[in-house]
Amino acid sequence: MSGDSVYHVPIMLSEVIEALKVERSGIFLDMTLGGGGHSSAILSSTADDSKVYGIDRDGDAIAEATRRINAENPKRAHAFTAIRGNFFSAKQLLAERGVTEVDGILADLGVSSHQLDTPERGFSHRYEARLDMRLDKDATLTAYDVVNGYGEAELVRIIRDYGEEKFACSIARSIVKRRESKPVETTTELVEIIKGAMPAKALREKGHPASRTFQAIRIEVNSELDGLEQAMRDAVGLLRKDGIIAVITFHSLEDRIVKNVFRELQNPCTCSPHAPICTCGKMPEIEILTRKPIVADGAELERNPRARSAKLRVAKKL
Repeated sequence: MSGDSVYHVPIMLSEVIEALKVERSGIFLDMTLGGGGHSSAILSSTADDSKVYGIDRDGDAIAEATRRINAENPKRAHAFTAIRGNFFSAKQLLAERGVTEVDGILADLGVSSHQLDTPERGFSHRYEARLDMRLDKDATLTAYDVVNGYGEAELVRIIRDYGEEKFACSIARSIVKRRESKPVETTTELVEIIKGAMPAKALREKGHPASRTFQAIRIEVNSELDGLEQAMRDAVGLLRKDGIIAVITFHSLEDRIVKNVFRELQNPCTCSPHAPICTCGKMPEIEILTRKPIVADGAELERNPRARSAKLRVAKKL
């Protein structure tokens, strides 16, 4: 059985490989290793003297990616290094291994299929499990802590801002009311509360009614957005001249951050548009290669419906 079928299907794999120009020699960084599907393909496509580094904060992902790459690239496995950590600290994690520049970077910001489909991880509204949602199982903050420990105003902010849920106030109020009698312990209890806080018309809309709230809580638990802007800037800073960065996003919040960082790095000038010449001295750092984000084609969507919200943005270091 292939790694794809048991762990995680890499999104837009051929598009990523083409974007990164992996046929050249160099050092490539997979900032979000997951099950290793992208890294394995990069390793098998790149020159013999190239190296690939992969970062992930999930120990299960590190183990699976290492297993997969050893199986799929036995002659090149020595050129792969897995690093357990948060990709927000990629610059430091690579520096500790003597790497200060790379030629290509991939960041696939989605939660892996394995994490969603492992009930005990508590990521999914489809399975009953204790509220958890930690990408790093050694982290202290869990979804249980957020749901049962945060005040109503803070829950409203998280569900509204991170989930873009228009019924955030009602859902937060219902969570607080329910936990007055007993803690909310499982995913199914939380789904029940969410459904009960939403009008009947909203429950009939496309998509699961709890999806946005679960997304919001997961983002809070793992601080997925707090350092993303700086992480993207640091990633560009790691690139050599003509190096490529490719970023896959899955929801509008993270995509907006990536898009805005790319735009600013391509056009950092702060001078008035009416000024005859630039006096701020800020020069472009990147060239955006995707005028519009690349999305999965119909064949991939048929194979992997989870690719439907994915957007791939690519830029080159100047």
